[in-house]
Amino acid sequence: MRLEILPVPGIGHVTEGDDLTALIGSAAPWLRDGDVLVVTSKIISKAEGRLVDVPADGPDRQTVRDEVLAAETARVVASRGPTRIVQTHHGFVMASAGIDASNVDKTRLVLLPVDPDASARALRAGLRERYGVDVAVVVSDTMGRPWRNGLTDVALGVAGMDAIRDHRGEVDPYGNELVLTQMAVVDELAAAGELIKGKCDQMPVAVIRGYLTPPLTGDGEGARVLVRDASMDLFSLGTAEATAAGLAAAATLPDRPGEAAADPAAVDRAIASIVDVIAPGTVFTQVTDDDVRHALAAIVPGWPARATGLVLCSPPTPVGPVQLVRFGTDVQRLRTALAAVDVPTQLLPPPNGTTAAATLAL
Repeated sequence: MRLEILPVPGIGHVTEGDDLTALIGSAAPWLRDGDVLVVTSKIISKAEGRLVDVPADGPDRQTVRDEVLAAETARVVASRGPTRIVQTHHGFVMASAGIDASNVDKTRLVLLPVDPDASARALRAGLRERYGVDVAVVVSDTMGRPWRNGLTDVALGVAGMDAIRDHRGEVDPYGNELVLTQMAVVDELAAAGELIKGKCDQMPVAVIRGYLTPPLTGDGEGARVLVRDASMDLFSLGTAEATAAGLAAAATLPDRPGEAAADPAAVDRAIASIVDVIAPGTVFTQVTDDDVRHALAAIVPGWPARATGLVLCSPPTPVGPVQLVRFGTDVQRLRTALAAVDVPTQLLPPPNGTTAAATLAL
């Protein structure tokens, strides 16, 4: 296979309502059947009117941008300072929902096309009908990548070819059957086109020649097949967000203590893992109901006489014979730690509706 990456100069400034078919067809009359046209999503967005007016500077600019970002966001994945990694309504996970302020007037923001696959199909059909050339169209945009520095272009939409080259079932030269390999070839073509287009050269379109052999088939399923299903996404949240979600979920789990007695060593490990965070200097001791039933009743009148298997804590300077685990965040963290080592727990509410104390039954 011999590939050529060709620039398409002369397209110029694109504004709302412009006919991209005419602009590209006039700038590249040399297009051939089987060429892959890599088109920057920004000129598609501009032509389709996906622009938002914003102040040129000042605090109001950021306020409007935040509002636009919220409207374009289906789900926040991670947030660190001013950076927001979100999932768009298309399903793409990217910084700031792909909202862009480069290569556009300072008083405007460019949003992603509403349906990049549909935009690719429309452009392909227009070139075929008006210029009699059958090409594939890839709509590209720039994204960051987890675990790697630097940006690269990827495909947001495609028409005229499959987004994925599926090698499963093929046999390599060593006789090994490929069982997992699926190559996102449209992402590779988008990145190859970016080598020619650049970011400051006003070259929004590139042509890759030699990858496809005419005649081409139908439009294909589009780039939507590249969006990983949520059930298969092992990294659907940032680290801090996943930790917060886990703590919140653990704090609201229904209490279902197991029939088997908890392993005292496991409880000790769980308590030790959080004691310095929730109550530095506090000594936690496992006791039975026989040890503390009378003391509990003395400290908290009306405490259930049937309470058994309690975990209590004593501060360095006890205020009484028994001090119960403080209610709220301390108990939440303790229960989370216990759940992490598979210790069944039950959070018993304070008696008489008070919130001064609580205890954890094992």
